[in-house]
Amino acid sequence: MFVASGDGASRDDGPNRWTTLKIKPVYENPWIKVDEHDVLTPAGTPGIYGVVTYKNLAIGVVPIDDQGRVTLVGQYRYAPGVYSWEIPEGGGDPTLPPVVSAQRELREETGLEAAHWHDLLTMHLSNSVSTEIAHLFVAWGLTQGEAEPEETEDLALRTVPLAKAFAMAADGRITDSLTVGALLRLQVMLLSGTLPPDLAEILRRADAPAR
Repeated sequence: MFVASGDGASRDDGPNRWTTLKIKPVYENPWIKVDEHDVLTPAGTPGIYGVVTYKNLAIGVVPIDDQGRVTLVGQYRYAPGVYSWEIPEGGGDPTLPPVVSAQRELREETGLEAAHWHDLLTMHLSNSVSTEIAHLFVAWGLTQGEAEPEETEDLALRTVPLAKAFAMAADGRITDSLTVGALLRLQVMLLSGTLPPDLAEILRRADAPAR
């Protein structure tokens, strides 16, 4: 049952009314594990729940150059069967600080290294069926080196003004959830004046509109 507070918002915390009776392994590879749970639902009725456990963190970074432009990565995504423009992103070792994995992903996919990093947000992806968590960053103070993509990655790089990246996320040209989430969060920070001052100054000089 949904319970609303007086200001119309749902509760931040609530009890776990699910009961796990048994967990049966179904499938596993180096990246994911799939289990079937025998459960009692919050109503007390028996049921099953399929849970996908991700062995890595999801990592993404919005790299912004001194002209206020964003580097996007284009690649064909096998599972949905679509070509996708995205921020540099990938998997991160859960035993390491997420920013370390973000630095590695940025360097591998684009050859870029950044002097400055700032947290954007943490997201739960497909939280109805999976445990996957994403950590997203914005990075600036870029220097260009050599990219080192993995053998499974056939990547194209594209640099666009931040305003265009915002528009691509808003009008559906970008559909990748990490990219949409990171860009919308960055847009909110730009509008609310909560960006780090030196990054805000770069974007002010670039005249990057938030709309």
